[in-house]
Amino acid sequence: MPPTIEQSFMKALFHGIIAEDIIFPYPEMPAEDRETTSMMLDSVRRFFASSVDSGRIDREHAIDPGVLDEMKRLGLMGLQIPSEHGGVNLSNMAYARVMQEIGGLDASIAVTLGAHQSIGFKAIQLFGTEEQKQRYLPKLATGEWMAAFALTEPGAGSDAAAIRTRAELSADGSYYTLNGSKIWITNGGFADVFTVFARTSALEEGKKPKLTAFIVERSMGVKSGPNEQKLGIRGSSTTELFFDDVKVPRENVLGEVGKGFKVAVEVLNNGRLGLSAGCVGACNTLIRMALDRVQERRAFGRSIGDFGLIKDKIATMLAHTYALESITYLTASLVDAKVPDFSIESAICKVMGSETLWFVVNETLQIAAGIGYMEEYPYERHLRDARINMIFEGTNEILRCFMALSGMSGPGKALADVAKAMREPIKGFGLLSDFALRKARSVLGRERMSKAHPLLSREAVIFEDCTAELATHSEDMLRKHGREIAEMQYAQRRIAEMAIDLYCMAACISRTTRAIERRGEDGARREIDLTTVFTGMAQKRLRQHVADFQKNDDELRKAIAVRAYADRAYPFDIL
Repeated sequence: MPPTIEQSFMKALFHGIIAEDIIFPYPEMPAEDRETTSMMLDSVRRFFASSVDSGRIDREHAIDPGVLDEMKRLGLMGLQIPSEHGGVNLSNMAYARVMQEIGGLDASIAVTLGAHQSIGFKAIQLFGTEEQKQRYLPKLATGEWMAAFALTEPGAGSDAAAIRTRAELSADGSYYTLNGSKIWITNGGFADVFTVFARTSALEEGKKPKLTAFIVERSMGVKSGPNEQKLGIRGSSTTELFFDDVKVPRENVLGEVGKGFKVAVEVLNNGRLGLSAGCVGACNTLIRMALDRVQERRAFGRSIGDFGLIKDKIATMLAHTYALESITYLTASLVDAKVPDFSIESAICKVMGSETLWFVVNETLQIAAGIGYMEEYPYERHLRDARINMIFEGTNEILRCFMALSGMSGPGKALADVAKAMREPIKGFGLLSDFALRKARSVLGRERMSKAHPLLSREAVIFEDCTAELATHSEDMLRKHGREIAEMQYAQRRIAEMAIDLYCMAACISRTTRAIERRGEDGARREIDLTTVFTGMAQKRLRQHVADFQKNDDELRKAIAVRAYADRAYPFDIL
């Protein structure tokens, strides 16, 4: 088995291999973390109940400084910072649970906290030298200093390769001079410390300058623009940043010079879990609101909760939220276990989280009916707050392409190695033997999920069948398109959608297996039912994607779009 397959459940799945040892048994939070987290959640709930007015935050487009001060006192600014640097030292699972709680209480505060620690100073934790950690983490842990992550530029959103901010090394080599700007930076109006990405001189003559990550203090000369006026998360600070001859000491380089892209990717891989956890919390809040509303709202002489279509909405919301919660904590546990590659899993959490929340908030507002549209009630604020999640920390479109291309890179390399080995059969004998063995296994019978509880055998078989389909169609697309697969975004989207549903199914099966083993069939009845419902919905989607590989209207859709680009308008009018 290639080394990369052993390191990632999802990358293994693209080879048709179910690496179930990675996801079974479903993880549990360690006892010491459970106690610390429970106490912290109690404090958070009391504080929010007494001191936080989310409607006011939304109306005034600001979080009261006193609220932030109290959050600092509660230790919320350094949840994952090690205790030796003044933090709470929570695991990723525990951190996700706290972010879940805050995401369900107020989106602006959750985004502010996440920008500070999920991404703002995360690079210092992951790539900082011991000297950098000692200098910055204690003040970041207490909130004396707040952090922000500065990657996006006016001409460089999802395309980090288009970044233009430059960092020139001084003649004596002691400092870099930064020039450029960043846009849409959360916490940009008040952060004291920024993780900034800029282009440094090329390492080799004739090569394009590489990205380098820097720790930049506001006191070095960073300027902020005014707060942006936004659709949602209005209490969070979002500004431009300007770097005009900002001098940054050479010792403030994060990681290696020219390796900033790696820093950005690792930070965002980690940060997406905080976002996903916040979406779980928001879904929980909205489901409670929907359940209250279905019982208080009446139509035709009875509660609307009695009607089948309302029950269908509630069941679907619960099933998708269960799947989201399952992948979020499974992935957080993989990070805690130091699994070396969780990049696809993390991207799935972000996409699934943001789209599940959007579905749940839309259905909750629909259940609320007329009052859902009124400013007097919180539904419309929740809807506005939810929309950003599909855009920041990597748009969902970009992440779908990433999932597919990253997942297919393993099978693609295997196919290329096999082609090379066939040209040199003596040297490549071992590789050809491994490839032949894997092919023989796939012909003789599908890969099995042996650790699923027998009560979930139907769901396990569906998962096995769909895993085989993912591997088959990934390989087919690679054979058909070769290097051009990078441009085949319709195919990428289908592959990514299959991967999302498969990871969700696997997480639900693992979690529900643990529930059955702990509490028996009757005690785990609700988990079993939600897993059954989600798997059924996912199977229908997967069948459609498989059918669409063979027969689709992709080229027609492209042609329609190209004609519309020329028109720059909807082309019809009945007059």
